[in-house]
Amino acid sequence: MESQDTVKTINRHKQLGLSDGQVIDMYRYMLLARKYDERSLLLQRAGKINFHVSGIGQEAGQVAAAFALDRQNDYFLPYYRDYAFVLSVGMTTRELMLSVFAKAEDPNSGGRQMPGHFGSKRLRIVTGSSPVTTQVPHAVGFALAAKMQKKKFVSFVTFGEGSSNQGDFHEACNFAGVNKLPVIIMCQNNQYAISIPAHKQLGGMVSDRALGYGFPGVRVDGNDPLEVYRVVKEARERALAGEGPTLIEAMMYRLSPHSTSDNDLAYRTKEEVDENWKKDGVAGFRNYLIGLGLWSDEQEQDLIAECNLELKAAIEYADNAPFPKPEDTLLHVYSDSDLKGGA
Repeated sequence: MESQDTVKTINRHKQLGLSDGQVIDMYRYMLLARKYDERSLLLQRAGKINFHVSGIGQEAGQVAAAFALDRQNDYFLPYYRDYAFVLSVGMTTRELMLSVFAKAEDPNSGGRQMPGHFGSKRLRIVTGSSPVTTQVPHAVGFALAAKMQKKKFVSFVTFGEGSSNQGDFHEACNFAGVNKLPVIIMCQNNQYAISIPAHKQLGGMVSDRALGYGFPGVRVDGNDPLEVYRVVKEARERALAGEGPTLIEAMMYRLSPHSTSDNDLAYRTKEEVDENWKKDGVAGFRNYLIGLGLWSDEQEQDLIAECNLELKAAIEYADNAPFPKPEDTLLHVYSDSDLKGGA
């Protein structure tokens, strides 16, 4: 006879209204994002691309958040590590590779911006800029539009814990709280702002700050995708009911260096990183599925081969695609009327 704890574990995703097929899809996106990240690191080391900012260790929470949102109607303002999130809402590996190869077909910026600056009108991914946290006021603006136009969508924005100290974050939260706007503000606390550990930059927890703005702050294990799904789903329901924003702090760990320009062992130990690999959300979710009989070693190998084939095709396409033309430098930067001297 199964224990009560076993039954509880077995039924976790079904208790949240997720089907077996949905949690398998969640895992597929996690693994695809992990393989994309690993391949991009290799491309940079091989001199094929110039720069990469990694999101390894944060995939589980990102995918879970995407699945808890309405991917057909909500608006998304991701930050530069959100590969797993943007893949989950519909961006392709080809589109991501066109971006890192800085090619003209790149849908994010036409090959004129750093990788990780996502943007897609088709998918309602709002283009961000390089200064960190500027996407939070933008997300609040979209939420204000939803309220003014009486439309049923939420805006969802992510950022790191280091950038939560910027004025943009505080001003946006205050405005959202005063006006009870339908926005979900999710901090991915990966413990490091480049080389500065969280305990040297935060006087407390990010989620606790919500109290001062008049709305709930929730801390969640970002390595547990089912808990992240539950929290984001509840925040969305609150927002649509007119109850205002939620600040979510997903506790994670950046398992890779900050970027390909970073030597992370200059500010943290290998032992610390190795210890956190034991909590990896991708491996943990795979074990959860295996424990339910929903996943097997054979399926794992098939999925890895499928991801590798997809990435190989995406890389070949992006590598051979044309670069932006010099005469297109101002394309999509100004409106046609601006370029023609109009009002």
